[in-house]
Amino acid sequence: MNIPSKILENAVDALSSLPGVGKRSALRYALHLLQSTEMEVEDFIMAIGKLKTDIHYCSRCHCISDTPVCEICSNPKRQQNIICVVENIQDVMAIENTQQYHGLYHVLGGVISPIDGIGINDINIASLIERLKTEEITELILALPTTMEGDTTNFYISKQLQQFPDILVSAIARGIAIGDNLEYADEITLGRSITNRVPFNTIRG
Repeated sequence: MNIPSKILENAVDALSSLPGVGKRSALRYALHLLQSTEMEVEDFIMAIGKLKTDIHYCSRCHCISDTPVCEICSNPKRQQNIICVVENIQDVMAIENTQQYHGLYHVLGGVISPIDGIGINDINIASLIERLKTEEITELILALPTTMEGDTTNFYISKQLQQFPDILVSAIARGIAIGDNLEYADEITLGRSITNRVPFNTIRG
């Protein structure tokens, strides 16, 4: 791509580093910013900058938040005795969009994947176990990807939960296709998978 300005080329390179943004799209975005007012560009830069400087990760569930404790965890109308374990923040947003779940979450920040160098201590499992020790939880829903890595993580967590015999361990129903991530599932399918969750031990058979 022949770009007549090194400054514009650098902007295109920066924008094209984002997931799903090719060079042509990045050039279109850069030209749009170039034609915007100085105030509009400053507002854009400030909004992006605040992602790193002002955003929090909830001290309870590890979801993103504008405050130390997120709106979901601090909402007294949520079911405080149920935790849904998910891989990432996108999964929280996907489940929330279904409007079928009203409990709490725990964001692991990944799944166990030795091939990628992600082990047990690299994700938020220890803090999950600590929550189960200190909070009055009656059900834990495993809502991880239906992949080998997701299943491995589910199995490890279920083993750790043997020390909590009074907690029901369930998993989302297999309306989600094998190998799929929750964030790509349609809202109806995902909502039904949450509503029709089943005991985890019945899945492992």
